[in-house]
Amino acid sequence: MTRTHLVWDWNGTLLDDLSLVVSSTNEAFAAVGGRAVDPDEHRARFRRPVAEFYAEILGRAVDEEEFGELDRIFHDAYRLGLTDMTLAHDAMTAIKSWPGSQSLLSMWFHSELVPAVETYGLGGVFTRVDGLRTEVGGHLKAGHLARHLAELGVDGSQAVLIGDSLDDAAAADSVGAAIVLYSGGFTHPDRLRASGRPVADTLVDAVTTARSL
Repeated sequence: MTRTHLVWDWNGTLLDDLSLVVSSTNEAFAAVGGRAVDPDEHRARFRRPVAEFYAEILGRAVDEEEFGELDRIFHDAYRLGLTDMTLAHDAMTAIKSWPGSQSLLSMWFHSELVPAVETYGLGGVFTRVDGLRTEVGGHLKAGHLARHLAELGVDGSQAVLIGDSLDDAAAADSVGAAIVLYSGGFTHPDRLRASGRPVADTLVDAVTTARSL
């Protein structure tokens, strides 16, 4: 079956923000006396729910209240650096190479995502843009993707998702969508390839792969 609709992930995929995510994560860890992680360790260990990733690095349990505070520290630091972030180098070319409809689904806050998308010159490109409509992030993407496709009126069997995490792959599985994983984001390429999913090193290649599914 030809997939006619493409769902893009934002952070770590279209938006090249790994360096900012790592530095913001380290600010959160420092606030509770934790150690810092470098980009390689972050890519090797990061997962959702994010509270589990935090607990592994801190070496102890992180309850809901503490995670809420760490999440706030992370996002405050992230916002400060966001103006310096750019799209992935081939993001615009990749977007233009997809022949069907496209939408954007992010685990970033909806109220901030929508104006950011406009700022990067992507207004009007996507049939729908959805971010988190909650105050605390860090959860799994599956339910988020199901709601996104339902609002679009797109069946999972018609969709392909391009994202940079194993959580993206699990979300795609949950709705019967296809997945192409991008190696330039938050997850180490070895982890992505070990999943047995299609992996692309550029966004243009990711779209080429998505078109072939």
